[in-house]
Amino acid sequence: MDAALRQKLADLPPEPGCYLMKDRAGEVVYVGKASSLRSRVRSYFDAGRGDERAFVALLDDLLGDIDVIVTRSEKEAVLLENELIKKHHPRFNVRLRDDKDFIVLRLDDRHPYPRLEVRRARQRKDDGARYFGPYSSASSIRETLRVVNRWFQLRTCSDHVFDHRKRPCILYQIHRCPAPCVYEVPAEEYGRSVEDAVEFLEGREGELAGRLRARMEEAAAALRFEEAARARDQLVAVERSLEKQRVLMADESDRDVFGLYREGPDLVLAVLAMRRGRLQDARTYPFREQEFPDEETLSSFLALYYEQNPPPDEVLLPLEVEGAWALAEVLSDRRGRKVRLLTPQRGAKADLLEVAARNAAQGFKSWHEKDERREEALAALTRALHLAKEPRWMECYDISTFQGALAVGSGVSMKDGEPDKDNYRRYKVKGVAGQDDFAMLHEVVTRRLKRALAEDAFPDLLVIDGGKGQLHAALAAAHDLGVATAPAAGNPGLPFVQMAGLAKSRLMDYGTARVISGRRRASAAALADAAEAKGRGFVSELERTPERVFLPGRKDALVLRQNSAELYLLTRLRDEAHRFAITFHRKLRRSRNFHSVLEDIPGIGAGRRKALLRELGSLRRIREAKVEELARVEGFGPRAAQAVWDFFHAAAAAPAVAGAAEAAGAEPSPEVEGAPALEVSEADLDAALAEEAAGDGG
Repeated sequence: MDAALRQKLADLPPEPGCYLMKDRAGEVVYVGKASSLRSRVRSYFDAGRGDERAFVALLDDLLGDIDVIVTRSEKEAVLLENELIKKHHPRFNVRLRDDKDFIVLRLDDRHPYPRLEVRRARQRKDDGARYFGPYSSASSIRETLRVVNRWFQLRTCSDHVFDHRKRPCILYQIHRCPAPCVYEVPAEEYGRSVEDAVEFLEGREGELAGRLRARMEEAAAALRFEEAARARDQLVAVERSLEKQRVLMADESDRDVFGLYREGPDLVLAVLAMRRGRLQDARTYPFREQEFPDEETLSSFLALYYEQNPPPDEVLLPLEVEGAWALAEVLSDRRGRKVRLLTPQRGAKADLLEVAARNAAQGFKSWHEKDERREEALAALTRALHLAKEPRWMECYDISTFQGALAVGSGVSMKDGEPDKDNYRRYKVKGVAGQDDFAMLHEVVTRRLKRALAEDAFPDLLVIDGGKGQLHAALAAAHDLGVATAPAAGNPGLPFVQMAGLAKSRLMDYGTARVISGRRRASAAALADAAEAKGRGFVSELERTPERVFLPGRKDALVLRQNSAELYLLTRLRDEAHRFAITFHRKLRRSRNFHSVLEDIPGIGAGRRKALLRELGSLRRIREAKVEELARVEGFGPRAAQAVWDFFHAAAAAPAVAGAAEAAGAEPSPEVEGAPALEVSEADLDAALAEEAAGDGG
């Protein structure tokens, strides 16, 4: 430890606050809080502490500086620590995924016929609506919606559809919705269904079951048997839901129970959410490289967790955390009511902590088993492709185009067998005219490798979507830039990037013609008839070749074992690149097809274009409109109307644009000079993209 850092430790104040540990490069690696900064920070460097944690042993070599921020109270330190962790993302602090990953249900009961909407938690606002959740998974929210929509019959259509529908949808036919969009459903009757659904979503099934039973008996006594049967079915559904939950506590308090399980620097935190005395949800949160004490880790996690989730009445913790009273005050302020942090040692609440601890241990086991399978898959892929190093960082590149127009490329990244979406990239191909997939791929890979050279960071393996030709185009791009694609003999420190091509499976050749009109594939029945006519027997279903891997310097394709972990890794990466490219291509195409033709009309600005579409509704209507009809549009006069009419009808002025307008707006790419106009419809484009997704890439 240098003298400056030693002096800083000596001058630490005894007040509460936060401390930021930085490495020798100045990056914040850990943020902590303390009631006494002097005591807490010095404890990491006490020679007699007997601390055997791995991170503490590395502090002398890792640590470059320590900054402290003094606060007026421990409560302020709790709040400040949370903000500093979100700002600096220290690698040794726990970090929760963003709250946008969680899902909530929204019910706006200000509407006379409200409906349930699925929203991201980040969209939750103080807008007067009621929110339920968050739900930890899509499957849990689907199950909830299934029960609500089936038994409480709230409408599912949007407000726009509700206001404009003329006839009931199929949900009315199957008795899942009373169709208030079409029929005069009494608001009181619909409101009763809303009230029942709210009680179900809030976990008050006991009250709801009693009310449904009374409603059923009352309707039966009045001989309203259909109403009684409906209440009976709702009651059965609610009681079935109650049976799924085991009541763990005699009281009906809301509480969260935390469990912790650690092995070395890796740990899992489990959270059991109990509402009205029964278990509603269970989640686990795995973390790596958490060398700091469990008390600090748990305290930081609580502050982050309750920024995304509403605090309950009680929080049960497996160990006491420093400054628990300050954290309880912060949570109470957020909730608007008192929140208690407890560490029970005996009784029913201690039993709950044991259940949470078992959940954390099971979550740790499942997490590590998944990691082990992923490591085995990476090792198997290394052996199968004869790679010089394990592909911890893989990227895949794909091209998406339609007849050479709007060519785009996509690059997706995978690190340690999991998607790394921060490194996803999209490319607009600018230097290639016409349909030349190899040249397009050469451009995209060139741009990617230039970035790798500038950052001095190369992926371990580049996977190219396609066969031998696509792989050779990528290899040529690397050769042109002087990037090695194999280890250099005698210079092991020279960076290199390995490459492989993955070709999609193809239909087996039975001697039949599979292409009709240059695009569409024949049906299975047609193939079977043709094969039988050639004496090759009946083909019950279309068989396909296996996926093929092409490697540099190898003539024949390599066929990996079907359903193997290594093949799954490659196909998962390739399919993600294909999806990413298709999504980007479709977005660009639809945007350009909708706007480009009107934007080319001289003298017609954005306001007039919007007025045209608002008044006439479509490009076809605008093209077919007469000058007088155009002149009646708001903001138009005779001169502007004549300009629009001339643009679409003067053959000498814009023949290509007129053809594009007639075909719903398709036009040549502006990046490719001299490209022919594409007279294709939106349906043609979608069909071509669908075929591309299912076709042969080799």
